[in-house]
Amino acid sequence: MRVTVHRKAHFNAAHRLYNPSWTNEKNDEIFGLCNNINYHGHNYELIVSVTGSIDPETGYVIDMKVLKDLIHTEVELPFDHKNLNLDVPAFKEVNPTAENIVVEIWNRLRAKLSLSLDLEVTLYETPRNFVTCSGS
Repeated sequence: MRVTVHRKAHFNAAHRLYNPSWTNEKNDEIFGLCNNINYHGHNYELIVSVTGSIDPETGYVIDMKVLKDLIHTEVELPFDHKNLNLDVPAFKEVNPTAENIVVEIWNRLRAKLSLSLDLEVTLYETPRNFVTCSGS
């Protein structure tokens, strides 16, 4: 039997949605207020879901302290109170949309988890706007 465990986390970050190959007018048309030259911020909420078999010795799918520390190291430290466009190398050439941010988070966590575990990451940019990445 496989079980899914979930861990919530959050970080605050600024970004600007902008495609440098477009004109300012086209960026304004597509991204609107999110194209603010001075950036804008979000209080991002994150749900990391890990699915796997229960270890018969520990009773865990994954030790939640291990998951908490992994999220802290791979997401909160590099993203919290940062300008994603300027401070996070992954977004120097990639537009930091919610979709691209969740993929980056998924990739960072996936690289640190056992391949026997499935991973799904849900990122809330606002309480009503959220994206999910399961790697498939």
